[in-house]
Amino acid sequence: MALWDRIKESASTMQTQLVAKKNDLKSGAFRDASMAMCALVAAADGTVDPSERQRVAQLIVGNEVLQNFPADDLRRRFEENLNRLTTDFDFGKVSVMQEVAKAKKKPAEARAVIQIGIVIGGADGDFDKDEQAVVREACYALGLPPHEFDL
Repeated sequence: MALWDRIKESASTMQTQLVAKKNDLKSGAFRDASMAMCALVAAADGTVDPSERQRVAQLIVGNEVLQNFPADDLRRRFEENLNRLTTDFDFGKVSVMQEVAKAKKKPAEARAVIQIGIVIGGADGDFDKDEQAVVREACYALGLPPHEFDL
């Protein structure tokens, strides 16, 4: 199977698993960690161009699992995290990883945050090495083994 197909299949599988857990994913910690994860993936290469920002924002609003939360609130949190990362990536990353770590206390939420990162990263069919690296780091922040997600 081609890498492109494996990435699409993996992202699709993750999204299906997330939808199955939708009713368990309503906490503020999950919301905050998810938006931080989306920003990390969007800025993984150290830059965020306007089209990428727009694409990720559309994925957030269109994600069935994240519809538990008001779209304006999600967008605001995503933008705040992105601004931290684009102002000073290394310093901002510390702050954004702290947001990701909010989901650590609930393993189901922690796994869902990682799955959202994979879904967002793989949405364009190219879950690149920078995106994989930030999702792997998020695994460590959440106390999860990266190999559980093929990272």
